[in-house]
Amino acid sequence: MKKLLLFALLLVCSMGSVMAQAPAEIQFDKVTHDFGKFSVKNPVLKCTFTFTNVGEQPLVINQAVASCGCTVPKYTKEPVMPGKTGTIEVTYNGQGKSLGHFKKSITVRTNGKEELTRLYIEGDMVETVEE
Repeated sequence: MKKLLLFALLLVCSMGSVMAQAPAEIQFDKVTHDFGKFSVKNPVLKCTFTFTNVGEQPLVINQAVASCGCTVPKYTKEPVMPGKTGTIEVTYNGQGKSLGHFKKSITVRTNGKEELTRLYIEGDMVETVEE
């Protein structure tokens, strides 16, 4: 009986210490990327958002979804340990799109303290870029 009581006490104590740790927390270097003006002749652009896990638990990106099919995010699939960094690479394809300004969002879902973060890309597609 004493062994069972001791085991239960150890189990409760260990659960308490695990729950006392702060959750994972994502911190981006930036949440908006502006491509500026770019030519319709070169409509495919890429940028990278870098993030750090500033929490105490491993950070997992569950999903990164763009607001339209012209924007494709690729993200770090494996857990990001506390203090380490990961990336989300975003490709925008403006081929067949109207000239002018655009702004697209990427919704990032994680297991972190803030479960949802929105990233933004924007730019101006023009006929020709003056140099």
